[in-house]
Amino acid sequence: MPASPSTARLINDRLALRLLQQEGSLTAGRLKQLTGLSRPTVADLLERLAASGLITVVGESGAQRRGPNARLYGIVADRAHLAALDVRTGGVLVLVSDLVGRVLAEVSVPIDAEAGTGAAVERAVGAVQRVATEASGGAGWGRLHTVGIGAPGLVDPATGELRDSSGLPAWHRSLVAALQERLPGARVTVENETNLAAVAEQREGAARDRDTFVLLWLGHGVGAAVVLDGTLRRGASGGTGEIGFLPVPGTGGLPSATDCEGGFHALVGAAAIGALAARGGLPVPGIMDGPGAARVVAEAVEAVQALAGPGPGPGAEAAAAADAVHAGGFLDALADRVAIGAASVAALLDPGCVVLGGEVGQAGGAELAGRVAERLRRMSPLATEVRASELGGGAVLRGALLTARDRAQDELFTPPGHRDAL
Repeated sequence: MPASPSTARLINDRLALRLLQQEGSLTAGRLKQLTGLSRPTVADLLERLAASGLITVVGESGAQRRGPNARLYGIVADRAHLAALDVRTGGVLVLVSDLVGRVLAEVSVPIDAEAGTGAAVERAVGAVQRVATEASGGAGWGRLHTVGIGAPGLVDPATGELRDSSGLPAWHRSLVAALQERLPGARVTVENETNLAAVAEQREGAARDRDTFVLLWLGHGVGAAVVLDGTLRRGASGGTGEIGFLPVPGTGGLPSATDCEGGFHALVGAAAIGALAARGGLPVPGIMDGPGAARVVAEAVEAVQALAGPGPGPGAEAAAAADAVHAGGFLDALADRVAIGAASVAALLDPGCVVLGGEVGQAGGAELAGRVAERLRRMSPLATEVRASELGGGAVLRGALLTARDRAQDELFTPPGHRDAL
């Protein structure tokens, strides 16, 4: 059945807005080319969108052209602000952007593990308010329309709420409710951090050309996100990708419902990477969190690649060779461990591509990914490409911003009275 005139207009308007968001400012002629719509239809939709305050004339296409055909139209980016939060065990990262994703302000706030729930929540909420105020030029919460939050733990697919998880700070769950209370007019959503990293890697990172892939998160902890046929899969209880609990050989025990120390986490978590490096004679930082583990891996990759490059000179050649042997042995041992999780994922899902995400996946780069791929070829009959993350630990914050922007645009790009038309 053909669409009604009002529905057709809505579809055309949203198509034009998406193109303006993706391509930047465009002329009416260029919109006609990209949409395939007639010139009168494009003229009508530009008039409607300008009248609604969603777009405006931002300039002209060139010095040689003048008049209506040369006008460049762009989204009114400051119509709404978006906040993205990466909530971690020891603090929170916050940024605020405009409607097209341009970052206006950001801050990183540590939160003491000994702080009570109330104090921790107030510190986190205060950080959001401070960044929103800066982004809006001093207008308090300003034009904050949507808040996207990435956090460790399970998100209930039925309610969208962060579930109570052992080992995670209580303030994580309270933060969502506190932000919703302070911002009754805003939309506040929470998503598992690894899932958001997968969103970012698919939209802007290592999986841009993949509709089906698995992100294997390697950082302070370990996790996975599953994207099948372009859709993020969460599972019946929101637990898809809790690969840290996967029972594996070599851990000396089994995981429990409340502790993943006997599972895959015990092989490739940050603490395990530090212990593996120390056994291989490599220097290990005092704090083995995600950045600490990434530093160990990055230095090992650098040592291996330095030996493959121009020689360091006669006096340092033997020392460099010894460092490369130790570093190569460490990377091989780490790849052995990572390949266990990758092979399990490949056997169950046949994703065709595994992205090594998080700080460690990015630090390992092509060197670690190649070693994991080599082992995976020996362990699995299924062809599986292994890629290194392009976004690393920053993927969570980027994914939170992308999902916040999608939600805001879904509402703002749909005129009142047409919300149920699509």
